[in-house]
Amino acid sequence: MKPSILHILIDRNVGGVTASVNSLLRSPLSEKFDFFLQTLQEVFSQGSKLKPDLIVVHDACSWKFIFTLLRLRSRSKLIIQEHHYSEAFEAINVPSKWRFRLMLKLAYSIAHRVIAISYAQMNWMLENKLVKHRKLTIIQQCRVLDDFLTVPAKPLGERLVLGVYGRFSEQKGIELLLKALQELPDLDVELLIGGYGEKEELLRQIAEGDRRIQFMGQLNNVPQFLEICDVIVIPSRWEPWGNVCLEAKAAGKPVIVTSVDGLVEQVDRCGLVVGANVEALKEAIAKVVHIYKTSPQTLSNWGDNGRESVRGAWERYLSEWEALFWQSSKSSK
Repeated sequence: MKPSILHILIDRNVGGVTASVNSLLRSPLSEKFDFFLQTLQEVFSQGSKLKPDLIVVHDACSWKFIFTLLRLRSRSKLIIQEHHYSEAFEAINVPSKWRFRLMLKLAYSIAHRVIAISYAQMNWMLENKLVKHRKLTIIQQCRVLDDFLTVPAKPLGERLVLGVYGRFSEQKGIELLLKALQELPDLDVELLIGGYGEKEELLRQIAEGDRRIQFMGQLNNVPQFLEICDVIVIPSRWEPWGNVCLEAKAAGKPVIVTSVDGLVEQVDRCGLVVGANVEALKEAIAKVVHIYKTSPQTLSNWGDNGRESVRGAWERYLSEWEALFWQSSKSSK
């Protein structure tokens, strides 16, 4: 009989998390494990008869969530995959660090195992003693990349086409990129923006009158969007991992990323890592435009390096999860 793994994901609007969870549930591992995806309401409904061997929680921990974690642990062995918190998140969003860290310590102590999705996040957890080393596992985030790895190379055009996509939120920092571009009014470049969210009105106000900027709306086909871009910019203020960087590299696109959390470890000879501020982004944009005009092969090499670095990433991801599932489900018997 196959071990049963219950995944809990309440907030399905977090694109990167949802994409990774759904990719895992539809992967070849579904032939070896019985996967279920439920909300808390479904888990605790009176008619629920599911008794999983493992429960994996993907939502953000909070003080209110502590009691829920205790209830879940009483049902089965519990794993928390930490998609949400990181060093940069804490620095920007947390006024009382001791209280925040106490909450995380309590939440992580309830779980049998905690999964960090980047080495930067893992180091932050360990440095602040949020979880015991023996309970912590690192599995760098991933998703199915087949459609990205087959994106064809884009021929050189008259001007560099920058792309940025994701939720229009405080986290993603797209307004920083828009302000940086507007400080370069004479730069011959295009910027394509894909996505939607609560910051859309602000972004449109900042971009108003700049013909170089085009809003593409919600993206139903991300590989198709990447195909028409030369360089992808990821101006996030915090990013425990950053699936956009993974996808861009798989599509063979050079990247400009901010030096926060899990983004840094994803960039090796495939782009630029800069500060999460307008001035640094401005300098990076000017630099890649100069490279595009004087040494386009450099950008092509960056794209090739990025693509090669993620070949096999999905297979490694599945292998690491499979090992963890077998180990945890057997030890729960």
